[in-house]
Formats: sequence, structure tokens, C-alpha cells
Amino acid sequence: MANYIHVPEGAPAVPKLDVTLDEHDYRAGALKLLKTLRPHWKPSEVKTKSFTDGITNKLIGCYVGGSMQDVVLVRVYGNKTELFVDRENEVKSFRVLQMHRCAPRLYCTFNNGLCYEFLQGVALEPEHIRSPAIFRHIARQMAKYHAIHAHNGWVPQSDLWLRISKFFSLAPTHFDDPEKDQRLKSEVPSTACLRDEMIWLQQNLSKLGSPVVLCHNDLLCKNIIYKQQEDVSLPKSLHLLHRAIATDWRCSVCPARTPPGNVKFIDYEYAGYNYQAFDIGNHFNEFAGLNEVDYTLYPGRERQWQWLRAYLEAYKEYKSQGTQVSNTEVEVLYVQVNRFALASHFFWGLWALIQAQYSTIDFDFLGYAVLRFSQYFKMKPEVMSLHLPE
Repeated sequence: MANYIHVPEGAPAVPKLDVTLDEHDYRAGALKLLKTLRPHWKPSEVKTKSFTDGITNKLIGCYVGGSMQDVVLVRVYGNKTELFVDRENEVKSFRVLQMHRCAPRLYCTFNNGLCYEFLQGVALEPEHIRSPAIFRHIARQMAKYHAIHAHNGWVPQSDLWLRISKFFSLAPTHFDDPEKDQRLKSEVPSTACLRDEMIWLQQNLSKLGSPVVLCHNDLLCKNIIYKQQEDVSLPKSLHLLHRAIATDWRCSVCPARTPPGNVKFIDYEYAGYNYQAFDIGNHFNEFAGLNEVDYTLYPGRERQWQWLRAYLEAYKEYKSQGTQVSNTEVEVLYVQVNRFALASHFFWGLWALIQAQYSTIDFDFLGYAVLRFSQYFKMKPEVMSLHLPE
């Protein structure tokens, strides 16, 4: 069994540059990187754009000229994230996905970050990933990830329980700040309670039979880039993404048509071998959004069935197993996904507690932990009433 990422022979080498960026004054360090990556760029002409959507790392785009056609993204790892992110594994995942044309080019790593290609397109919002017009693209791209054989003949093993156990050991039991410490004690389940749930999850979910595949593991909307393709057969007004979403592409010309275009996933910090159903359930949890979380937006049975059928058709196609999908296959995956959505809440609840201790990013991580654990316990009875078909 293997839970490591095997990089195929022939994958492009990734240079490691001995540069350390100051996350508060990054320009000098970024220019050192660009001296190697873009030697023809004049330092005085380099412009930067800070991307503020992420809550783990700092991300800066570097470019020259008036348009962002050639952009080098510089990602500076968040404070203490090496405690819970395997950076070597992240780079291997990046290289594997790049080999299968599922990821942008990785230019280099440096002492506290990495540089990679900027993908042209639109980072999606929660309302986009909930739209059938777009989620068929997402389902298909996820299926492509899951069908990748990157284990060199070994049978892959999920590292989910190992990661959760590590997160549990790193989660703070108190904060120096009295107000935060009081919130922790009054709003977050006790250490003993979390330990019991961690054991229960492993015992109950491991036996569901979900395949272990190469997963993204963090498919929130901002990690999905949509690039629309031109299609002259469609009305010009429908070539804009926001109009495509607004109309859900249900026009008289093409009532059931998926809009032209494609999606790419970015950010592979948590990528690795995991249960297929975790990756999907985790994505369904993201239908609720991040900054203003609303779990009433978690997809219902009918919407999930549409998504899961599209996914299974693509997955079987990529695995050369045809494209016919039975209702039983959809129902099995439906049960697995909704139970593994529990593990997703638990995983990110622990993650948020660790971030509340160490992160320098302005975000209420403790409040986010409370949200995830609250939804975990709210969802648990409902999903445990679901049963695999006989």
C-alpha cells in the first residue's frame, strides 16, 4: 500500500531557489526570483498585484506591461503552515497534475514558497459552482483527477485518518488571549469529545467501500478557474459568464446544453490519496460559501444526483469502463459522499483551530471552526440515516 505521490519519469524538473520572501515586504525577494524566471524583465518595470482571497498563504502576481498576459504567481507560505501541510507532497502532486495537463506550470520553489503559471479565467463564486451549467464541468474535471494513475503499480492508501490525527494533536487546548480562550471553551467541543468523534469517523467511514484516488481535497470555489470558449452558435449575450450563470443556460436554443468552456483547479496543498467520496463531499460543503457561510445551500438529493451522475459518466469514461451509469451506482456514491461530508467538516474544523493559533491572516478562524463543528453535529444524524443499497 502507498500513500505517497509517485512522480512519473519525464516530468519536468522544478528548480529550488535559495530565496526567502518577507511576507510584509515581498518585492525585493520577488525580484530575486524573477531574475532567474524572467531574466529579460527590467526590475523597474515589474508590477505586482496582491490576491486576497486565500486564507492560508499570501499570493502575489508579478508582470510587466499594461496587461496581465504573462504573470508569475508568487505564493508565500502562511506562518507555521509547514506543521500541517506536507510541502514536498504538494510539489509532487503539482508535478503529477501538470504531467496530465490538469495544472499550470510550476516554475520553481523557494525557501518559503513557490512560483507558478497564472491561469487566465474567472475564479468562481459559490453561486457559480451551484449552477448545473458550470458544475458539469467541475464534475468532469474532478473525475479526470480521480482517474489518474500516479502510484507506480502500488495500491494507494488514504492518508485522511493520519492527517486528521495530526491535526488533532496540533489543535490548541487554550489561547493566551482571554477572550479567544473563553470562546474556545464555550463554543468548541471538548478535546475528549473531538477524540471520540475522530475514532467514530474512522470506524464508520472506512468500511463504506469508497475507492482511494488522487484527490484535490480543497475544492472551494476560489480554487476553480473557469475559462469560457467562444461558440458562434450561441447568442452573443450568453458569452459572458455571469449571464450564463444567471440564465442557467436554459434557453430555447439549447435547453439542456452545457456551456462551452472548461475549468481548471488550482492550489494543491492538500492534494493526495484519499477517499473519492471525501473529495466530492468536501466540494458539496463548499456550496455554502466561505465568508458568509450558509449551509442551507448544501445541495439536496436531486441536485446531488445530477452532479454525481455527470461525475460517474466521466469517471468511467476516463477509466475506459464505458459511460453507462446505473441508479444503484449513483445511490451508492450519494450515501458515501454525504457521510464523508462529515469528515470534511471535522477536518477543516481542526484545521481552523490550528490556524487560529498561528495564522497572521486577518480571518476569524476560531469562528470558522465553530461553524464547521456545529454543522458536523447537525448533519450527523441525517446522513447516518442513509444506507447503502442492498
